[in-house]
Amino acid sequence: MTDRFVALLLLCLVLGLPLGVAALVTGEYILNFVYFWPQFMSILWMVGGFYFWFHWERKWAWNRHAPVPPALKEEPLISILIPCYNEEHNARETIEAALAQRYNNFEVIAINDGSSDDTLAVLNQLGAEYPIVRVIHLAENQGKAMALRAGALAARSDYLVCIDGDVLLEPDTAAWLVAPLIEYPRVGAVTGNPRIRTRSTLIGRVQVGEFSSIIGLIKRTQRVYGKVFTVSGAIVSFNRKALAGVGFWNPDMITEDIDVSWRLQLQHWEIFYEPRALCWVKMPETLKGLWKQRLRWAQGGAEVFRENILRICSWEYHRLWPLALEFALSTLWAFAYALTLGLFLLNKFMPLPENLVVHNLFPPTYAGLLLAIMCLLQSIISLLIERRYEKHLGRSLFWIVWFPVVFWMLNLFTTLVAFPKVMLKIRKTRARWVSPDRGIGRIK
Repeated sequence: MTDRFVALLLLCLVLGLPLGVAALVTGEYILNFVYFWPQFMSILWMVGGFYFWFHWERKWAWNRHAPVPPALKEEPLISILIPCYNEEHNARETIEAALAQRYNNFEVIAINDGSSDDTLAVLNQLGAEYPIVRVIHLAENQGKAMALRAGALAARSDYLVCIDGDVLLEPDTAAWLVAPLIEYPRVGAVTGNPRIRTRSTLIGRVQVGEFSSIIGLIKRTQRVYGKVFTVSGAIVSFNRKALAGVGFWNPDMITEDIDVSWRLQLQHWEIFYEPRALCWVKMPETLKGLWKQRLRWAQGGAEVFRENILRICSWEYHRLWPLALEFALSTLWAFAYALTLGLFLLNKFMPLPENLVVHNLFPPTYAGLLLAIMCLLQSIISLLIERRYEKHLGRSLFWIVWFPVVFWMLNLFTTLVAFPKVMLKIRKTRARWVSPDRGIGRIK
């Protein structure tokens, strides 16, 4: 069965299922799915996040409101890999934050992936200033996956901490990321807890809510039921043996972090979430930048889903079924939403069978009230869990309560664009870097 046939089959299923349901039931039933699926997921994330906190986080040792860093057995060498593309304005700050780790035995490897600005000169200067900084220069832009591969092959350690070129590590983050790799031999990767630096616009501030009340709860919930959809590309550690076993990062996938997460778990490696592994990241603060970023994420998720859907049907991979089911239903939700909107508008211009008529796009009063309650509860739970990791997080409450709506709208439109694009086109070109929107202002 060819990749193109599988892709077309999946696309037909996603497009046809809402229509089939509409034919068998009513447009109102589809509308109910549109309203209540986000609320069901919100409840699931809250329960999973609270369970994770209750069984692990609340028991962790803290000293004056700060986590006590782990003591790594035999103090192994840690290699911190920093791929850079056009990072002349961020490279020094990022590398000096990495050099400020309180852990004593580490090296920093900065990879210049054919930057067109002065990144190489900045990296060479840092290499001259700090003996533990090594610089690798790729003559042409090969993409983040190839840059990471070059760094991994040059690293002297079996424990790799990979961060983006604009990330600021907290002083104990490398140790937190590596500790599970040492303690648990079957852990192949540990994803950290990125916090938002850029908050000068409304778009920047609402992402504070996303990373605490959405992404943080999702990571905790997925860890509770055993598998993680993706590590964070901005802050993650790997066991090099596990990476080598899956062929390192795939340069042909648009999101190398999602792809490597699935390939590791398909080889039965575990992925942990470590919320104490803190870093500060820059995120888009314009609608254009946010759209481009989330469209890339949606396309990357669809690519990985397409590549692996047949394989995970085997019972051997049943622990990945919840991830696949969640992705499939979330994708179906986007197309169901589009279908209800189409039926609502179409009914204005021509008569439709009664079972296809959507009379109102707005939820009934009880559904709207329930949605508001879910958003508020999710915000409160996320604040209670996350407040120990970031000072003054409560100031963001107003912006956090708005983000669930923004999150689902972003998911809707990016899925509608990305999923058909991936299913209909088998992309063979290598994924390259583009200069991202890194925001306007920052807090850190």
